[in-house]
Amino acid sequence: MPRNDDIRFISSSIRIPPPPKPLKRCPFETARSHIAQLVRSFNTHSNELTRSVLLCCATLSLTGKRRPSSPILCSASLSLAESTQPQETQLKGISSPSSSSPASVRQSEERVLISEVLVRNKDGEELERKDLEAEALQALKACRANSALTVREVQEDVHRIINSGYFCSCMPVAVDTRDGIRLVFQVEPNQEFKGLVCEGANVLPAKFLEDSFRDGYGKVINLRRLDEAISSINGWYMERGLFAMVSAVEILSGGILRLQVSEAEVNNISIRFLDRKTGEPTIGKTKPETILRQITTKKGQVYSMLQGKRDVETVLTMGIMEDVSIIPQPADTGKVDMVMNVVERPSGGFSAGGGISSGITTGTLNGLIGSFAYSHRNVFGRNQKLNISLERGQIDSIFRINYTDPWIQGDDKRTSRTIMIQNSRTPGTMVHGDRDGNIILTIGRITGGIEFSRPIRPKWSGTAGLLFQHAGVRDDKGVPIIKDQYSSPLTASGNNYDDTLLAKVETVYTGSGDHGSSMFALNMEQGLPVLPEWLSFTRVNARARKGIEIGPARLNLSVSGGHVVGNFPPYEAFAIGGTNSVRGYDEGAVGSGRSYVIGSGEISFPMFGPVEGVLFSDYGTDLGTGPSVPGDPAGARFKPGSGCGCGFGIRVDSPLGPLRLEYAFNDKKDKRFHFGVGYRN
Repeated sequence: MPRNDDIRFISSSIRIPPPPKPLKRCPFETARSHIAQLVRSFNTHSNELTRSVLLCCATLSLTGKRRPSSPILCSASLSLAESTQPQETQLKGISSPSSSSPASVRQSEERVLISEVLVRNKDGEELERKDLEAEALQALKACRANSALTVREVQEDVHRIINSGYFCSCMPVAVDTRDGIRLVFQVEPNQEFKGLVCEGANVLPAKFLEDSFRDGYGKVINLRRLDEAISSINGWYMERGLFAMVSAVEILSGGILRLQVSEAEVNNISIRFLDRKTGEPTIGKTKPETILRQITTKKGQVYSMLQGKRDVETVLTMGIMEDVSIIPQPADTGKVDMVMNVVERPSGGFSAGGGISSGITTGTLNGLIGSFAYSHRNVFGRNQKLNISLERGQIDSIFRINYTDPWIQGDDKRTSRTIMIQNSRTPGTMVHGDRDGNIILTIGRITGGIEFSRPIRPKWSGTAGLLFQHAGVRDDKGVPIIKDQYSSPLTASGNNYDDTLLAKVETVYTGSGDHGSSMFALNMEQGLPVLPEWLSFTRVNARARKGIEIGPARLNLSVSGGHVVGNFPPYEAFAIGGTNSVRGYDEGAVGSGRSYVIGSGEISFPMFGPVEGVLFSDYGTDLGTGPSVPGDPAGARFKPGSGCGCGFGIRVDSPLGPLRLEYAFNDKKDKRFHFGVGYRN
């Protein structure tokens, strides 16, 4: 049948009154079924042939209980009853299957020779539509002309005709003719499909509904195909985790199908705090509105299990909950109440630890640092974070205060705000070498600023901020110096300290969030010369990473690069070489320039337990920009400007992150070990 592109279907949430006399009610209403049976026989002639026998009658029985696997359940029942007319006798070989006596069972298994099999309408006349007659005949399996049949075989073929889906009733009638017994199946076809009314489908797309039924327009309603269409609708809801289903189907006069869809709407959303030890309800420290604004499920929406799962994961990422679960509970008719059970983590406390500074490669402790911190992850019950930390090493030290509001109140874009103050002292070895004459140079920075971040689109985030930096170079006694041993400048302004006001913009793409997933970051900083002595330069930096699964192993490819233009100090140059750059070289030993490019390839593979092996190769270059750095610190220290390294190593998962031990050799045939904590930048 050609596609009916001009047919329009209507989906409405307004209930319409049922017609006075609906023709058929399908599975979700009270089942109505009756079984008519009658066996008639006429006075026998000399050959004792029966002129006309009504074998049995079957009608469609619709179940009132819904089963998930089949929205429409149809069954036909067949039985035989003895004639109540005294002058009629039952045809030999046909008896009531309800009789359980051995004699009746033997009689039901006796066969009657059938000379002809026909399909007619309920009045015994030929069907107007020959295609329906062909469908009924095609459904027959046992009943064939010139075959001997039992009552059971006729009964099974009646069920087959009903199960074809085109007919609402089927009555087998045996007629005595001159040529023998003729078996006639009197059928009543379903109506032709002329229209559709769907109630309660508020989230189901109208096009999906139209496409599910369009091909059946103008055709006789087939209950099997109707069942498939309803299953597809229920499947649409199930795939999206929605609490909804087709709850009723009705065939109205005129061939109109009416579907009733039940969608469970969210009535109320509440937060219930549970005690960590007893699991009993308790009073929480977190304000409920702080949790509720993280949830994407809203009142009036159709409840979705998938959306609820995402809400649970979102609340867990706040970092203040130990356990989160959602329990839907029945509410008013067709609605559910959503109760979120949460178990809070301790708000904060003190911690201590240690690590390795990659900028120090010599000395007794060789870069070992210790740390002490206080953190509060739920300030004022609004999920605001306060972190105060101190890291102290052989030479370097960092004191930092961070205050973060992960979602500014009243903002609908999920914007976060971070206020930061930091005082740091880091070794200058990456640019100026291990020693400058007889002294060790350190870079002192006092930094303060504010940053705002927000998600831009799925997997993309953006950050903008304003930072002020007061920085200078000191010797190992803490005395500011402005020249190195080569009389090259150590600051850009010529003063003991450089002052810079930086405007920062960054955008980041992250795949799944795992280290091996795809990542891209682009960062730009602009020095704003608000005062004449403040520095003005532009720095752009980009990095990308891609992970590829190769059987049990993983190939990780990464590349990074950057460029600086303007008046900038030497300690802000890009340093190349070291544990997080080109392995096989000391920190900053390859070069330092206005520009740089670093590429790396790693193959990691599991070994045993938390241990995995790594093969790697790195390459880095300053693109010949070393001499353009003020004072040319790389040229004065004979750095090559480019280099490569390769090697192998192991990694061990730990509470501090991956512990990395790597052995590398460079293109100068130098060899060295590298130890680090965490993944490479």
